[in-house]
Amino acid sequence: MGALAFLYGTVSYLVFLAVFLYAIPFVGGFGVPKTVDSGASGSLGEALLIDVVLLGLFAVQHSVMARPAFKRWWTRLVPEPIERTTYVLFASLALLLLYWQWQPMPDTVWSVTNPVGSIVLQVVCWAGWGLVLFSTFLINHFELFGLRQVYYRLRGMSLPQARFRTPMLYKHVRHPLYFGFLLAFWATPTMTMGHLLFAIATTGYILIGIQLEERDLVALFGDRYRRYREQVSMLIPLPWRRHRYDEISAADVDRL
Repeated sequence: MGALAFLYGTVSYLVFLAVFLYAIPFVGGFGVPKTVDSGASGSLGEALLIDVVLLGLFAVQHSVMARPAFKRWWTRLVPEPIERTTYVLFASLALLLLYWQWQPMPDTVWSVTNPVGSIVLQVVCWAGWGLVLFSTFLINHFELFGLRQVYYRLRGMSLPQARFRTPMLYKHVRHPLYFGFLLAFWATPTMTMGHLLFAIATTGYILIGIQLEERDLVALFGDRYRRYREQVSMLIPLPWRRHRYDEISAADVDRL
């Protein structure tokens, strides 16, 4: 059972990794067969309906399966060591469906023709993706995506109890990973209607997801997280707000 769980977790992680890496050119509009702006465009109303449904499917899957109540029910059917792996796999499949069926809306909202301005926006976009990846390692990348759980199951070990800590960037902002996504989605020299819909919808989902996630963290860590939330800004670092704690756990922080 442990070996099968580890194999399942490894395959699911590799699927996630491929889906995550594909997201970069999909949003950026380069180097892959299907991007947010490529493909035959139909009517605006049809494209809008299909894209909203695809975004909604991902949002529902990603939020519902991350909630503690769902996890308690789900782990009656799915062994606990592969719960996170299964969540990651389902999220990856929802994104693959979005990539495949996304309908472009190519009308231009803005276009930066100044070479310096264009380069600056591209650098900000790449910095956002880098921040996303870096933030996952700060909170334990392999636990966040289910590999640590199946490895511990393979070794017959129990996961350590969740601790509250705030490594590096988390001392200055509560959600650097989400901030990275916002930079990656919005910083573009050419913003089309389709890209704008994607950016607006994912921004709205991130803001809603933060509220759900922090409600769960307050339930888990109580006043310690409440004080952290009071002292540290949500997305943008503010120099006059500084956090004193140094502990947080990836096991209980379900991030996008």
